[in-house]
Amino acid sequence: ARLWERESNPWMLLQSVSRETLETLAADQDFVAQLSQLLAERERYLQEPGWYTAAQGADAPTGIAYFSLEFGISEALPLYAGGLGVLAGDYLKSASDLGLPVVGIGLLYREGYFRQLIDPQGRQQESYPGNDPWQLPLRPVAEADGSPLTIELPLPGRTVRLRVWQVEVGRVRLYLLDSNDPFNAPQDRGITAKLYSGGQEPRLQQEYVLGVGGSKLLEVLGIEPEIYHLNEGHSAFAVLERSVILAQKHGLDFRDAWWVARAGNVFTTHTAVDAAFDRFAPELVRKYARAYAEFSDLALHELLGLGRADPDDDAEPCNMAYLALRGCAHTNAVSRQHGDVSRALFSRLFPRWPLDEVPIGHVTNGVHVPSW
Repeated sequence: ARLWERESNPWMLLQSVSRETLETLAADQDFVAQLSQLLAERERYLQEPGWYTAAQGADAPTGIAYFSLEFGISEALPLYAGGLGVLAGDYLKSASDLGLPVVGIGLLYREGYFRQLIDPQGRQQESYPGNDPWQLPLRPVAEADGSPLTIELPLPGRTVRLRVWQVEVGRVRLYLLDSNDPFNAPQDRGITAKLYSGGQEPRLQQEYVLGVGGSKLLEVLGIEPEIYHLNEGHSAFAVLERSVILAQKHGLDFRDAWWVARAGNVFTTHTAVDAAFDRFAPELVRKYARAYAEFSDLALHELLGLGRADPDDDAEPCNMAYLALRGCAHTNAVSRQHGDVSRALFSRLFPRWPLDEVPIGHVTNGVHVPSW
């Protein structure tokens, strides 16, 4: 009981229960009957078609990939910092209830976001308790021969191996990428160590792993979603990688593939102030975008311009939210008022447009009611 109150982690609790306790419970007819009832309810939930199957027509999307740097599924899986992650978790749980064909793409953090402590002087102190993946409600994704699945991701001057973990969120699967592989150099094993790593390059590497590594993972798994949904600009690299995948698969020019991919990309912006957008120094982005420039025959200047308010200003940092907006056919804010705020924030990209015609709509945030 004390462990449950402290961690709320059923997987950890089951691993900590003694064999004697399990044997006692197995002999308790009331407990076994209750357990059987719960198992039957779960099986019925998983087998019954959701609302989406019955309500949507034949032309409805059959696959949606939801990219997010955070997922707040429960306290037992501490991969979130606040509202962005809780919303992403509620989306996956609601998608499961409704039968939506969604897969989540995120990162597995070995330390996650910090736990806040207040010292006697009233100052904040941070602690980073470790996440042992074998004590979390997830499991490694395996190859056909039973070996662990890994994704090889080219980074400047080397290749990083990414482990893949899977979380079952009802009928929906969440895939988590993890750079803590013994074949990686120590600094690369730390890419997915902490949520929102400090420093420009570590943060860029995380977003590169999420957007590019996540897109490569979908290819390896044979999942071909019609829609890429970017929860904030953190996964904006996915719009570039998806264009490359389409170009290679269908023999398209990169520019044509960009517009084809863009039609199926959706961007949700949460930010209310311009200073909160992720921006990276041009020389840093050049290092990681060089491969895309070589593949697409676009000049680096033109490629980096996708993330700038003024594409011709080589000194302007690369804004990931700008890249996401330009690479997505649909952009939405998270409330009606936030829609007004977002149209003002992004108006620099639409000079001389009336403010109320800047193409950003809104979908008011909701919650997964059973969880709350």
